[in-house]
Amino acid sequence: MPTVNTRTILWLLLVAVLFLNYEMWQRDYPPVPVLAGVGNAVSSRPLDATAPTVPPPASAAPAATNSTGAGAALGATAPSLGTSAADVRAAAANESAAAVNGPPGGVVHVVTDVLDLDIGLTGGELQRADLPKYPIAKDQPNVPVRLLNRDGPETLFVLQSGLAGAPGEEAPTHLAVYHAQQEARLGAAANELRVPLIWTDAHGVTVTKTFSFRRGEYAIGLEYRIENGAQMPWSFAPYTQILRNNPPVETSMFHVDSYAFKGPAIYDGTRYQKLNFAKGATLNQDVRGGWIAALQYHFVAADVPGGDAPYRYELKSQGNQFLLSATGPSQTVAPGASTTVRETLFVGPKLQAQLEQAGPRLELVTDYGRLALLAKPLFWLLERVHSLVGNWGFAIIIVTFLLKLLFYPLLEISGRSMAKMKELGPRMNNLRETYKDDREKLNRAMMELYQREKINPLAGCLPMLIQMPVLLAFYWVLRDSVEIRQAPFIGWITDLSSRDPYFILPAVMAGANFLQFKLNPQMGDPAQQKIMMFMPIAMSVMFAFFPAGLVLYWVTSTLLGILQQWHINRRIAASAARTRS
Repeated sequence: MPTVNTRTILWLLLVAVLFLNYEMWQRDYPPVPVLAGVGNAVSSRPLDATAPTVPPPASAAPAATNSTGAGAALGATAPSLGTSAADVRAAAANESAAAVNGPPGGVVHVVTDVLDLDIGLTGGELQRADLPKYPIAKDQPNVPVRLLNRDGPETLFVLQSGLAGAPGEEAPTHLAVYHAQQEARLGAAANELRVPLIWTDAHGVTVTKTFSFRRGEYAIGLEYRIENGAQMPWSFAPYTQILRNNPPVETSMFHVDSYAFKGPAIYDGTRYQKLNFAKGATLNQDVRGGWIAALQYHFVAADVPGGDAPYRYELKSQGNQFLLSATGPSQTVAPGASTTVRETLFVGPKLQAQLEQAGPRLELVTDYGRLALLAKPLFWLLERVHSLVGNWGFAIIIVTFLLKLLFYPLLEISGRSMAKMKELGPRMNNLRETYKDDREKLNRAMMELYQREKINPLAGCLPMLIQMPVLLAFYWVLRDSVEIRQAPFIGWITDLSSRDPYFILPAVMAGANFLQFKLNPQMGDPAQQKIMMFMPIAMSVMFAFFPAGLVLYWVTSTLLGILQQWHINRRIAASAARTRS
């Protein structure tokens, strides 16, 4: 029976490690989703970085421009309500030179307290977004994370939007030229900044495309005000698309961010899906109440269409580039009439409170894996404690203590069982010596001893079973919560979301694990005991490259467990001494 106990503990540790690796594999290589209307045709010509195409409006039948298959370039021209494939190919030849340098025309430089953006006057494209409050590294405080950009082909990442027009008519697509002031800043006393871009055609149609920014927020309002001063009705379909070059990242245990998903994702009103375009996944379906997004470690760019109308979601890819788009239904403005279309963009860190406000279930982009049911309340508790103490490291310690209190009744039962097992150590050693040549009789004698003393030898596994899901949930919380990114603790630990730079916490963890091992009964034969003695070192080596916050949690949990077990051992020993006297 003691052999079973030792092996059980080893198997539990192995299963935990395998599960963690499986979760990472699922994140890096998610299965290709089976979606309505999905095909695998990929263009034989490169994606055009300046003028990607969009899917047909959800209310219209697919036109030739949007079903060109392998023979035409993806993203060859601005969309229209029925452009021919020949027009698409002709436009592609003229536009390919601007693939990375961007469309011609100036930019509007927008500065708020949390965003520094460039909006291109061609199309109103969000072509650069810096996040001043989020430096790339702790030692580079003046170099902010750059999310959207046209800095080069390897990092190309833009968010384009516009109104697709009827064939042969001008329309304010992402290739049309707008007029606006060249700079806009959020005033020190202002809470909102509105940046209007104006487009007019020769017939009297005026479209005012307005971006609105609020103090402290990464959500960006997008509004189209359409005024038809022409003599004829004017038709349009709103669309937004995310174009990104997304080269694969080689995973490494030395870089925790390499395990985070990077690529396109959607929410279809019911289900959140990460799309593995590298395996040929494409998308073409109608969605109500959803959103599209491009994810990376800690940051996201997303579009949340407004209203309850069906939008056509489409994903296309070529090489390392993907084009994810959402196109609304066709609408018509009568002569002399006007209308307004609204949607929400989000460009910034995955701050869960802001994501919840920006769109339905947009907080899902903070991906906690299969243990989200545990991870979300853990983060909620961490956030509440942090609001009181002001330090994420101390918040982790306090939450760990609260979890110990929550599970104390079960841990007390387990601890008493372990203490009794330790008291039986000499008698168990005698049995091993007596039946050292007969394993079957040894196990039978051990079982009889456990039954007489009313001890469950498997009870020592209970703390591991209880803590392992919490440990894994803590791993996702500490890895994926941008709120803890670069958060300092004390002294040398300046970033709880990355590994301890000097491996001090893992060394403390090894010592604590070894002490805990010594407090517990020595199970199994000498060979098995040596294996168990090696486990603290093995776990510390594995944890050495995990986020320092996770190691802090484990160290705190282990130290609290040692204090608890020491206290229980003293009580059991005192009780046994009183019984003997």
